[in-house]
Amino acid sequence: MKIIKPEKLTYWFTTLGIIVGVSFVISFIGIDLYLKELPFSFSGIAELHRENKILIFVDILSIPIVIFAYIIGKKISENSTNYKNTLVDTANRAEKVYNFIEKLRSGEIDADYEHSGEYDILGKSLINLRDDLRRKENDEQKRKDEDAQRHWATEGLAKFGAILREYSDNLEKLSYNIISNLIVYVEGKQAGFFVLKEENGEKFFEQSAMYAYGRKKFNDKIVKWGEGLVGACALELKTIYLQNTTESYVQITSGLGKSNPRSILIVPLKINDEIYGVIELASFKQYKPYEIEFIEKVAEGIASTISSLKINLRTTELLKDSQKQAVVLAQQDEDMRKNVDALKQTQLEAAKQAEQFISFTNSVNHTMIRAEYSTSGILLYANTKFLDKLEYESNSEVEGKHISMFINDKDSDWFENLWKGLALGGDHFEGDMKHVTKQGKDVWTMATYVSVRSLDGAPEKILFLGIDTTDAKKKSLDYEGQIDALNRSSLKIELSPKGEILSVNSKFVRVMGYTEENLMDKTIFDLINDDEVSEFKIIWENILNGVSFDGRVKRNTMNGEQKWFQGTYSVVHDMYGDVAKIIHISNDITEHINAESKIKQQNEKLKTQEEALKLSKIELSKKLREARDEMKKQFREIETMKMLNDLTLEGMLDAIVTINQDNTVEFFNDAAEELWGYGKEKVIGRKISLILPQKHSSLDGEYLEKYFKYGENTLIGVRTEVYLVNKLGEQIQVLLTLSEAQIGKRYILTAFLQKIEVELF
Repeated sequence: MKIIKPEKLTYWFTTLGIIVGVSFVISFIGIDLYLKELPFSFSGIAELHRENKILIFVDILSIPIVIFAYIIGKKISENSTNYKNTLVDTANRAEKVYNFIEKLRSGEIDADYEHSGEYDILGKSLINLRDDLRRKENDEQKRKDEDAQRHWATEGLAKFGAILREYSDNLEKLSYNIISNLIVYVEGKQAGFFVLKEENGEKFFEQSAMYAYGRKKFNDKIVKWGEGLVGACALELKTIYLQNTTESYVQITSGLGKSNPRSILIVPLKINDEIYGVIELASFKQYKPYEIEFIEKVAEGIASTISSLKINLRTTELLKDSQKQAVVLAQQDEDMRKNVDALKQTQLEAAKQAEQFISFTNSVNHTMIRAEYSTSGILLYANTKFLDKLEYESNSEVEGKHISMFINDKDSDWFENLWKGLALGGDHFEGDMKHVTKQGKDVWTMATYVSVRSLDGAPEKILFLGIDTTDAKKKSLDYEGQIDALNRSSLKIELSPKGEILSVNSKFVRVMGYTEENLMDKTIFDLINDDEVSEFKIIWENILNGVSFDGRVKRNTMNGEQKWFQGTYSVVHDMYGDVAKIIHISNDITEHINAESKIKQQNEKLKTQEEALKLSKIELSKKLREARDEMKKQFREIETMKMLNDLTLEGMLDAIVTINQDNTVEFFNDAAEELWGYGKEKVIGRKISLILPQKHSSLDGEYLEKYFKYGENTLIGVRTEVYLVNKLGEQIQVLLTLSEAQIGKRYILTAFLQKIEVELF
């Protein structure tokens, strides 16, 4: 099918209009000629027009048809052309979008694209997509750059850390290797290393190393304190970074000479705001912030190493200047080290023992009544159980009171004699003790009073430990009353496992008609009829094997009279579980057979109560004995460790002073007395400010008072040169070493002071 071009549509539609218009006129006229039977000729057509004037309008009608066809053709042609143009524009735009997307896909995120207008949503979306990709690539590149920077800095710090460790004992090698590697690592061209020194009280910077253009330079340069960029950097303790510097400016203010770099970076070697030197770098490139930050971190490491190196050099110089005393000082140092180690070990052992003692004391306080008295009987301390049992609310009610306040008046005489013996260091007391509460009630305790001695062996205080046995004591008294009543009302005989009679009560003797001496020579089997012995031996064997017997037995009196007894055979075991004896309690039921049931119940009850009483006493005695033994052991160990510690410190040649967390002196050895000129009796127990008054802190040098107290300046384990002022006002230089120990919440700070006999500088 042939496609008509849009530009020819107007022609074809006009032609078609002419054909349609002419055909319509010819058809209309032909039909009219046929109907009127006129010939189809010019004359016939003329005749027809004469007859019908309307045909003129029919003839003219072809003209509007042609015009209409022309208009339609032109309109269609224009629409086709517009449509074609639209298709072309769409194709071009699609190709443009495709090309743009291909560029984005190939990584050209900077490709340009112009959207067609406000309604070009696709174009705007593509531009947004390009911008997002560009932003993400920039972010990714930024992240990669940051990672590379971090890796670069981390690798560099590790590298220079290794250099610092390798040459930490030689400042010249250290300075050269640092700047020679640093200038390569940060792509510099020239570098200088300036070390702070001091002579005759004046500070200056000496150039210890210089490196330029890949070669070592020898330039012994001195920069005065505060002079030029190096001096300004040291004064301000801040990095100086100059860009686009002129040649003359560098020559005047730089420590590197006459180079003409684009940038100069001067970094202070500082740590804790203390300056040790300056490094100066010149480069033909501009340094980025992360590179400057890296160089500053390297500078901190250099400063730390120089600090340690200077301390080591200073120590070396000190040793060289003190050759005459080298052997003595070395020996003293070794002795001090051994003594310090021994002291530390002693302190650790003492701390361990103290912790164990505190734990034991806490356990005692939770389980036992505890109080401490002076030798004169004044209460110094009472735990919570003491207050609770004696019905007091707080320590303020009892502390400072005499022990007689807690003792019944009836017991005052014998207790006073007991106390006198304890106060003089006599044997401890252990036994039942009755105390009086605030309300006047009696409290029975299984009590122990122990005399606690000081290091010199003199009684220092009296320790009281007790277990509340009031209920048990009441029961015991009740049991004793019941047993007494039992002895009065019942017959009692105690037998060995072989049946030998061990003891009898008076009622048994009276009922049986024997004397007590006669019964001691007999066995239980001698009191039984011969015909009943075999049966009783079976019962006896069962009793020994743990089978109790409660029933009626028949006995022969001395006069041969037979008596019936209703009773119980009870086995008493020793501490190993073996049978110790058999107790037979019975009643003469010969005349009282009708009371059998009641007596039986009473005997069973008495048996149970007696067993409970014995077990209670055994258990209480065991606990008290264990607690007492453990406490004695703890006291002995603590006293031994404390004595060993004091003797060790007292015998040292160096002055040793110990203060607690309240800055109160607790130890002051003979060497300290000689150093200060004060006797220990005037110092111990007083504040450290007695021998270290603050008024001496204005003198030249580091004053001991600044360090020997609890605070920010306390330097544990660091040997420091300080001075002190003795009783005569003389200023004495010493070497100070501090040691700290902690026992629970208690802190101890110990100073080891070695007098310096020679001039150090």
